[in-house]
Amino acid sequence: MKPSLADPRLVRFAGVLYLVIILCGITAEMFLRGPLLQGTPDQIAQAFAANTGQLRLSLVADTVMMIADVALALVFFEILRHLSSALALAAMVFRLGQAVLIGASLMALGSVPSLLADAPRIAVHMTDLHALGYDIGLILFAVNCAIMSILLWRTRLPKVIAGGLAASGLVYATGSLTRLVAPDRAAVIEPAYLIPLVVESALCLWLLFRAKI
Repeated sequence: MKPSLADPRLVRFAGVLYLVIILCGITAEMFLRGPLLQGTPDQIAQAFAANTGQLRLSLVADTVMMIADVALALVFFEILRHLSSALALAAMVFRLGQAVLIGASLMALGSVPSLLADAPRIAVHMTDLHALGYDIGLILFAVNCAIMSILLWRTRLPKVIAGGLAASGLVYATGSLTRLVAPDRAAVIEPAYLIPLVVESALCLWLLFRAKI
């Protein structure tokens, strides 16, 4: 077996950060913000006005996720740079680029409460801008997944997880590009997001409980 060159404590910390990212991302998108984004623009504006606290909680969750993402980019670089400093640096840069876009998108979403009273339609359009930023960020993350797949293939991580990261990157890139160029077909891609959910959850659990990279 390949020796584990990374400090297990650092690997477990990466697992903790990944868990924070997964939990905060799902909570913000599916449970806090998602239910408010149903219906016509007028209905969405009304939902936001009636649930401003819920919207702000989604901002907090996404902010925590963004901070954890930045930290994870740095931790993964430290863990993997002995394999290839160039690839580890590239993976870090693409993940940090995604975090920058997440932050910019959150600025757009954060303007929604102040716009609701005077310009409710513009407030709703800010959620579209937020979604656009996330999609572009996921394209960068797709590249990160491909690079991470190459790096992790050389470690003690199960090959099915390392290979699954490459498949996850393909799903992210395809889904985001589809929403950008053919949004009416985006629903066809939605079931494929089960792949990154399973793969990234498996990676998180491996980092947390096996701590071998």
